[in-house]
This record gives sequence, C-alpha cells and structure tokens, in this order.
Amino acid sequence: MNVNRNLMLIKLFGLFFVHMLISAEIISQDLPGSKDYPVISRFPGSLIEYYEEQKYSIYTIAEGPVTGYKTITDQEKVEGEFTRIYYSLKGTITLTEIYRNYITAFNEKGFTYLAEGVDDKRNVSGKVGGKMFLDAAYMNNPFPSSSGIKLLHNSATSGGSFYIAASQKRDNSVLYIIISGNHYSNDEKVLLMDVIETTKMDDGQVVIDAREMLKGIKAEGKIALYGIHFDVNRYEVKPDSKPALDEIAKLLQENTGMNIYIVGHTDMDGTFEHNMQLSQNRAESIVNELVSKYSVDPSRVTAKGVGPLAPVSSNSNDAGKTLNRRVELVEK
Repeated sequence: MNVNRNLMLIKLFGLFFVHMLISAEIISQDLPGSKDYPVISRFPGSLIEYYEEQKYSIYTIAEGPVTGYKTITDQEKVEGEFTRIYYSLKGTITLTEIYRNYITAFNEKGFTYLAEGVDDKRNVSGKVGGKMFLDAAYMNNPFPSSSGIKLLHNSATSGGSFYIAASQKRDNSVLYIIISGNHYSNDEKVLLMDVIETTKMDDGQVVIDAREMLKGIKAEGKIALYGIHFDVNRYEVKPDSKPALDEIAKLLQENTGMNIYIVGHTDMDGTFEHNMQLSQNRAESIVNELVSKYSVDPSRVTAKGVGPLAPVSSNSNDAGKTLNRRVELVEK
C-alpha cells in the first residue's frame, strides 16, 4: 500500500515538475513575431517585450547633453527603415556591466560613436546617458502609450541609466543603432534598441502602406507621407501619387471610425504667404481626390495648410528641404 502511495506521489510530483517547466518556458518566450537585429545581439538572458518595424521613419538622434528643459541642442535627424526592440532583463546584474558589454560589441563591429555615456545615479544631471537626458532624447522619438516600455520609469529609489548612439557606413546606406538602458528596479533592467538604416528618398518616392500609416497614427497621432507629388509651385496632384492615395483610402476604409486632417507642409523657399496658400491648396487637392475618386465621406477628411511652420529638418540644404516638403495625416 505504501509502495503504491509513494509511486503515486512520485508520479504527481513528476507531472507537477513538467507543468512548471512548461509554464516557465511559456513565460520566458519573446513577444510573438519579434526577433533580434542581426548586427548587435541582445544581452544574455534578456527577453523581448515590445517590437516594432517601419519601412520608413524620420528619427532624431540625440548627440549631446541636455541644454534646457527637456531640450537637446546637439541632435541629428535621419531617415530610413526603422526597428525598435525593447528588452527586459531580470536579475541583479548591474547596468554598468550591461553598458560595457554593448560598448565592447560596438567596438568589435567597428562602429563610430555619435554619443555615449552611463550614469549610476538617478535624475541628477542632463549629461549623456543620465535619466534627464533620456527623458529629453525620447521626446522626439516617443513610445506608444500601450507599449509597456519602462525605460523612463523607476520603481527603485536608486539606479542608473545609459545611452549609446553609433553609426556604421555601408555600401549604399548608413546604419544607426541607439541603445538605452535603465535600472527599473533592483531585480529588473530594461533596454531599448532603435535601429535606422538609411534609404535614399528621391523627393517622395517612398510609399507607406495603410498598415504602416495606422501604426504611425496610433503611436504619435500622425504620419508623414512623401509619396504624394506636385510640380513646383503647383497644387494639382500628379498621377504618380496614386499608390499613396490608394493606401490613404484603404486606411479610411478599414478604420471606419477614423477621421483625419490632411495637412500640407512646404519648405521655406519663397514668401511665407505663398507657402501658406500653396500648402492649403495642396491639402484641398488631396481631399478632393479622396472624395471624388475613392468615395471617401467628405466629413471624414479636412484640409489644412501650415506652410513652413512645422519643419522636421533644416531648410539650409536640399536634403532638409526634401524632408520638410510633405503631407501629414493627423487623426482628429
């Protein structure tokens, strides 16, 4: 009788042990559909809790300390394919050890540093790598509110943070990798990796599909488009804008509760009055295209022109002007 009872207990314990192993395996899995970026691998033991890819995005790289309230003067805007990976690392390993590990990895891969620093304290300065620095650095590259990213939060009374921005020239592009870390609690460190690989944009040849438009709008309330074309100082929509218009119409068809502003932007060439009127006329032309050719309800799309008032880059060179000449979809 005792033998049978012991055998039963052993069997039950074995089943419980297997169950615990399976549960641990499920808990320790990365976010479904996520993956490491192949150039710089994850820190051992960390898990992916948020993952995002965009075919095209504009990203602001902080390259100097905080110079004012949540302001960093030394920064660079880049454009290209964008990947964001957020890791959580459980355990008592120090943030400084993680930082040094990544520095070694960048050195081995031959990257050039744009900025880097580590701060073992909390909210004490705006130097590169400090908590105040991270708050300012991600003002222009925000996280979706639903992402669960804890890079800018702490549950511990002390800790630290770090920041590394580096680049590597390739045959036809430049690869930028930005890695930040935060001591969220004594037993959890969180890491964020942003990757931008530049893509050549021939004055608006990149077309973002409806899915990417929706992701951008949900993350930031707006999305910039460069696939709608006009002749210089003209506001008639050119025929080669059709792929972009198709995707805007698809966005509205698939999201029936969404209403948007179509916002026209220009560079600073020409007079202010001319650019304000030109941007308004271009926005109205896009609305007319959507209403007349795609049967979009006119109450769902509103045209606004802001001319050169909201640049995303410098107007001192052609590359910056190209970025500033755009159309934005802004959710109402």
